[in-house]
Amino acid sequence: MELAGLEQLAEQYGGVLYAFCNQLTGSRQEGEELYQETFLKAVELHRQIDAVQNPKGFLVAVAARLWRNRRRKYAWRQRIAPMGQWDEQEEQQLTQTYCNNPEELALQWEQQRLVRQAVSELPDKWKLPVYMYYTVGLSIEEIASLLRIPTGTVKSRLYKARKVLKEKLEVSWNEK
Repeated sequence: MELAGLEQLAEQYGGVLYAFCNQLTGSRQEGEELYQETFLKAVELHRQIDAVQNPKGFLVAVAARLWRNRRRKYAWRQRIAPMGQWDEQEEQQLTQTYCNNPEELALQWEQQRLVRQAVSELPDKWKLPVYMYYTVGLSIEEIASLLRIPTGTVKSRLYKARKVLKEKLEVSWNEK
C-alpha cells in the first residue's frame, strides 16, 4: 500500500482503532499515545498492508503488539527498579448524555464503570479477544489470525472471559 492510502485508512478505521486503544490501555492519554504509535508503525510497515486483506485487522494487530511490548517493558522495569503503579484508570466521563433522568444516567454510568473495571482485571490473553470482538467488531477468525492462535482458542477465551465477567458483575451488582 502506498503512503497516500494510509490517510484513507486513518479516516476509515481511525475511530474504531482509537476506541480500541483507549479500551486496551485504560486511559485516554495512554490510548492516544498507543494510537499515534500504531499509525507511526503503519507508516513504517506501509508496504506490508494489503488494502484487500483486512487493513483494519492489520492496524488492530499492530496496536495490540505495541501494547503488549509496552506492558512487558514496564513489567521488566518494575522488577529492576519499582516506580509505582501504572495508572490504568480511565478518566471518568459520562458518554451517554441523552438521558434526561439523573438517576438513570447515574445507574448507566455505574454499569459502564463496573464492566470496564471487570474487563480491565481480566488476564491479557482474555482481554485482547474481548476488546477485539466487542470494541473493534472483528470476527473470531480475524482475531485468530491476528493473534496467531487457532479459532477454537479464541472461542474458548471469549467463553471463559464472558463467564468470569458474568460472575464478577453479578457479585458487584448485588453488592451495590
